[in-house]
Amino acid sequence: MSHQPAVVDTENFAITRTVHIQATPARVWAALTRDDLITQWFGSSASLPDLRVGGEGTFGFEGYGEFPVRIDEYDEPSVFAFTWGTPPAPRAGGEPMGPSNSTQVRFTLVPDGDATMLSVVESGFATLSRDPATAMAENRQGWTQELDELVAYLEGGA
Repeated sequence: MSHQPAVVDTENFAITRTVHIQATPARVWAALTRDDLITQWFGSSASLPDLRVGGEGTFGFEGYGEFPVRIDEYDEPSVFAFTWGTPPAPRAGGEPMGPSNSTQVRFTLVPDGDATMLSVVESGFATLSRDPATAMAENRQGWTQELDELVAYLEGGA
């Protein structure tokens, strides 16, 4: 199945994308929240040791470093949201997350028989200290690529 790329919503300073995945919501949820599965499709390292609202961790990307993550919503298996910082994690010399250097990513999972409709919305670009249009364009490309990798991973029989 061909999926549409992520879309930039310039009015609301957000990026959205919905994909249909031939995998149960439980499998999709695991791929979004388990460290060992996150790295199969998203970045090069993941640490989410405290899976609850307020829990903190990091996502690492080759060549970009580790980015701080704080869980905002955790409603298994339907909603997973986190705020992540654009600077390196504080322990790597970056600044703490705040409105000028972080955005929120919210995944919504809806069962569709044995499959799942997964939607992602990344918001908060309007308050970034760097150019919101550039950040949204970069992350639009990122969500298009990363969610394609998630679909391929989950539909590949993992």
